[in-house]
Amino acid sequence: MVFREKSHRAWQRMMSGRRLDLLDPSPLDIEIEDIAHGLARVARWNGQTAGAHIFSVAQHSLLVDLLARKNSPNIDMRWRLAVLLHDAPEYVIGDLISPFKAVLKDDYKKVESRLLHAVALRFGLPARFPANLVSIIKKVDRAAAYLEATRLAGFTESEARRFFGQPPSLDAATIRQYLVPWGAEVAEKRFLKRFKELNPA
Repeated sequence: MVFREKSHRAWQRMMSGRRLDLLDPSPLDIEIEDIAHGLARVARWNGQTAGAHIFSVAQHSLLVDLLARKNSPNIDMRWRLAVLLHDAPEYVIGDLISPFKAVLKDDYKKVESRLLHAVALRFGLPARFPANLVSIIKKVDRAAAYLEATRLAGFTESEARRFFGQPPSLDAATIRQYLVPWGAEVAEKRFLKRFKELNPA
């Protein structure tokens, strides 16, 4: 149980009407439509990207999903769902850039972790992902960051290699499809479509 001053509001009202407690989140207050709506409107790179639209966390999540399918084609469908939802807490707490997360340290991580556990339980995943899955997610997340950094956020290739490792191999058509920022409604619909493919129940 998490305690806080009664006068301090620690919940966020969602478009579904749910109230999600940020410090003690319940899986019962989590809806995929709220996640898709929020992630489609949260900017990666603090919005410092090229294009007519922000590059959203929803679009990033679909890029990570694509890279995971390419790099780990044999992982179970439920782990593919975990990959898609790896940044789901950001529909509530936003996408802080890594340097700022480093300043906040444990406080941010605790809130993020509680939210991810609640999201995982809501959709039938274990509260803690297996170590090999975490490793896969980290690898493809960094690969996606490399592509976003060099294609959208103004990083040189040498800078991106230093921070994110080696570039992934993707064909030009796929890069154009996934690295031209989509509008929020497009990103939301595509995220929901992929979720329903992975979680048809």
